[in-house]
Amino acid sequence: MTLPVIGLTTYRETAAWGVWNQRADVLPAQYARIVEAAGALPVLLPAVDTADAAQQVVARLDGLIVSGGADLDPSRYGATPHPRTAAWRPERDTWELALLDAAEEAGLPVLGVCRGMQLMAVRGGGALDQHTPDLIGDDRHSPGGDAFGTIPVTTVAGTRVASLVGEAVDVRCHHHQSVRTHPGFVAAAFAADGTLEAMEAPGGRFCVAVQWHPETLPDDGLLAGLVAAASR
Repeated sequence: MTLPVIGLTTYRETAAWGVWNQRADVLPAQYARIVEAAGALPVLLPAVDTADAAQQVVARLDGLIVSGGADLDPSRYGATPHPRTAAWRPERDTWELALLDAAEEAGLPVLGVCRGMQLMAVRGGGALDQHTPDLIGDDRHSPGGDAFGTIPVTTVAGTRVASLVGEAVDVRCHHHQSVRTHPGFVAAAFAADGTLEAMEAPGGRFCVAVQWHPETLPDDGLLAGLVAAASR
């Protein structure tokens, strides 16, 4: 049986392991594990600055996950950086936007996670709220450090996300920014405070994005949906 291949975008950070402390392409192992558990093969995709690289990569994939990570460059959506916006990675933004372009052209199934959702919204001409606590008055979506917030999310009836995770689900999240506008996407889930927690492209293609981190919990249906679409 040939398993579908799912590409996972990665961080490029200074990392330490063994005797080494240097720049590395990394991703929390939970991402690969949940893809494998859903019945697919994970492949890590470090940022590449080569003409047509995204098209060549996408041609070898059955699905794509745009992973979580650092803030986006605010200039991508015409904004001045908020004091809490930091550490954006222009080379990663460029690479992942190219992958999304190639994926759309190829009709490839896509799942955006946290930063991935924000990037997908910005690619479509949308904008972000750069510090969600300014809007809701607390840090429930990102308690700080390496801790995840746990929040209840309500899905929008009739959406693909609702069909995959149900009417309501408790999710784990780690984001201080959120999507303000999302041209080309349908709102698919909200937190109780009004924060958009999921969106999807209309039509038959699997193109879904969530603000939470499905890789931190047993599959809530999203990965199963992605892998099913990739298998087709």
